[in-house]
Amino acid sequence: MILKKQKKQRPKNLNLFTIRLPVNAVVSIMHRASGVVLFLIQPVLLWVLYLSLSGEQGYTTVATMVDQWPAKLLITGLAAAFLHHFYAGIRHLAMDVHWMTTLQKARFSSRVVLWLVAVTMLFVIRVIW
Repeated sequence: MILKKQKKQRPKNLNLFTIRLPVNAVVSIMHRASGVVLFLIQPVLLWVLYLSLSGEQGYTTVATMVDQWPAKLLITGLAAAFLHHFYAGIRHLAMDVHWMTTLQKARFSSRVVLWLVAVTMLFVIRVIW
């Protein structure tokens, strides 16, 4: 008589809010999300650039738009997305050439990326607001 292999009854956690991801995974997911945000916002940024270069009236319109708090909030968010995508991209490039590939070094580089984004964002917030 041939016995079928019994499936191991592993615990299932279907609640996504209780899963604790390692810092490497968080930085990697944020890198992808920031890339999507930067890609999707490009048409708006190109339109604003076109408007500002169209003439004096367009420049004045953009200048008054950018001086309001919702635009400043958007610019701050875009700066955070860009900075995170930039720093995490450098981290990924370094890992592609086999620098910092051990688990301990990868965790350290992930924390460095988050720290660099936070410190640079303090500077950006100081300049914009």
